[in-house]
Parts: sequence; structure tokens; C-alpha cells
Amino acid sequence: MEKLKILVVTQYFWPENFRINDLCEALTERGYEVTVYTGLPNYPEGSFFKGYSYGGPYVESKGKIQIIRSPLFPRGKNKNLRLALNYFSFFLFASVLAPFKVRGKFDKIFVYEPSPITVAIPGIVLKYLKRAPIFFWVTDLWPESLEATGVVKNKGILNAVSVLVRWLYKHSDKILVTSKGFIPRVKALGGKDEQIVYFPQWAEAFFFNSSLQYEDKNMTADGFKIMFAGNIGSSQDFETIVEAAKILKDKGHIHFIILGEGLMKSWAEGEAKKYELQNFHFLGRKPVETMPYYFSKADVMLMSLKNTELFSITVPSKLQSYLAAGKPVLASMNGEGADIVREANAGCTCPAGNPKLLAETILKMSLLTKDELNILGKNAFKCYQTQFEREKLISQLEEEFKKIS
Repeated sequence: MEKLKILVVTQYFWPENFRINDLCEALTERGYEVTVYTGLPNYPEGSFFKGYSYGGPYVESKGKIQIIRSPLFPRGKNKNLRLALNYFSFFLFASVLAPFKVRGKFDKIFVYEPSPITVAIPGIVLKYLKRAPIFFWVTDLWPESLEATGVVKNKGILNAVSVLVRWLYKHSDKILVTSKGFIPRVKALGGKDEQIVYFPQWAEAFFFNSSLQYEDKNMTADGFKIMFAGNIGSSQDFETIVEAAKILKDKGHIHFIILGEGLMKSWAEGEAKKYELQNFHFLGRKPVETMPYYFSKADVMLMSLKNTELFSITVPSKLQSYLAAGKPVLASMNGEGADIVREANAGCTCPAGNPKLLAETILKMSLLTKDELNILGKNAFKCYQTQFEREKLISQLEEEFKKIS
């Protein structure tokens, strides 16, 4: 039987760290031929990764995965104009160059959209060039996320983005959403029942088969460790986390371990220094395959989102990794993500944007016994196996592939 050929369109791909990397690996494991059409890696630092430049490389491979890259302008740091140029340059160059760069026949086109939604434009160009159905994996809602993060406040621009999104949904064969709460929003912009599929994210395979021997001497060994891992951006509400750390400043046994980079990191570091927060430890961005090591050193994993309507229907991708690690989760957020933790009895929750309650919840969790924390961790892993297990979800995607030829 001839292998199905899958074309993945994504602005971000290896060596950048996104869930699409693992999906492509999983598809190759199941016998698919996978080609990725993507940009030059520059996330999250804002400059091209070592070994990449405007000169390329524009064609390479990772194992069995073939990679075709399109030029773009790097996102830079803390500048909305640079970020807009980054988004615009990828979809423009990737769309215009698609007929020349992406050759051959493909059976399915899969678009991965963590943001920006404009990544779907070259995907739709390729849909009509290749006469292949398009599967659009929506992990971030536009224009809602633009408004929620304050990136765009002009109603005219937001309305124009809504028109674009409606067009993208109309030209997609399937719209896969990572949160059930997204479904009404997608329908409001023209998505049809027969198009929409709930398709959540999962934890990478290395959480279960990692044999990595690794140690970080900067990991504090003492006390109660609450760990945040991932993007340190405007959405993650570090203002509330820092305020909670201030409240707990005199609780010497409680330590915040922060893994990652992002637009808010320098601000958070400045606040920690200003208020002499000895309980706040920034370890920077670490190789994704080392996450099992770091998670094993934590007592509780922290996820947080700002207090907005959009984020109440958003499930952060880090939740699945936290659950897969079998660690108690503290969700400082509203809505669907917090509901998953609460209903599974996999940790504790508190309302978004409330540093006093966050500090009280951290203090309460720090007083739990090891056995009590272990029970929460076991519940977390059970929740992962039941709702987000990788192989089950990949099989679900294969079934969706079979429905459309």
C-alpha cells in the first residue's frame, strides 16, 4: 500500500519547540511521508537560530521528515511592529513562493496555528495548487487573542481580521480545535458542525521513554518547589505570579522555579531583583527533552492565564505535559483548563488575576504531605491517560484523514 503524503504548513518547526514537531514524528512512525513547509527558526529569542540566516538553509531534513523553509523577518524582542512584520513576511513569502518551493503531489494538507492565524493563507494557496483537502488545527483564536492580549485595540482592524478568519474557515475542509470552548467561537465566524472536530493536544513521547541522563546544579534541592515551564509572555499573567511571590517572600521554604523565555521575562526578572525575591529562580530556556528531569524535581506545576473571556475557554498546551509527568497542578486561571484539573482532582485551582488567593493556595499546597501530593499526581496522570493520550489522539486524526479524500 502506497504511503499517504502529508504536507504540514506551520510558521514554527524544529529546532523551535512546538507540539507540531511531535505530531510530525508520530505520523512518520505510522508510515506517512511528511513534508513540512515552514519558516526560518527564530522563536522565542527573536533572532535566527545558530546556523540559520537569510541565506538559509531552505531545504533540510529531520530524520524522515523533509523540511522546506520560507524566508521571513525575525520577530525581534518586545516590539509589536517587528512581530507584525514577522507574521506578515511569513504568510506573504510562503504564499508567493509556494508554487516554486513545494513540488510534487500531496494527499492531505495539515495547517498548525498556535498564532498567527495568517499561517493558514499559504496552506489554502497550496490546497488549490495541490488539489488536496486541508485540515486546520486551531490552537489560538483570532481575532479574540489579539484583543485579549492588548496587541490590537482598533475595532476596524479587529473586524478586518474577523473577515479574514471567516474566509479561512470557509476554505478549510476540517477545523480541529484544542478546546471545546472554541467551538461556539468558530461557529460564530462561519464554521460548520460537519467541519469542526475537538482535537486536544498531548504530551511529547519523551515524557514516557526518555533515557536522558541529565542534571542541573542550579536546581535548588531544598524546600517546596512550584515550577512554571513555558512561554513567559503577556498571556501568562506573570504580574499575578510575581505579586504572589512578594506575598510569600518571608516563607523561606517556598521556591518558584521558572523555566522558559518570553517577552515578559526581563520585566519579571527586574521585579524579582527590585523586591529582592530570593524565592524566585529563573533557569532560562532548556532543551525540551530535559523537561522530564526538571518536572521530576518539582512538587507542584503552575499554569496561569490572564483574567479574560478568551483565556477562560483556552487549555494551555503545558497542561498535558504537566499531567503526563504525574505532578500536582496549580491552575491560576478560569474556565476549561481549571475545570479539567478540578474535575480530575489533579491539584488545586484559584481564580485568574488574584495574587492573594494564588499565594494562599501555594501556601496550602506546601503544607500537604508527600502522600497527599502523590495522590494528586496519580490523579493527574490518570486524567492524561483518559483524555489526552498521544496514540489515541493520533488514531483519531487518522480517522479524520480517512473521511475526506
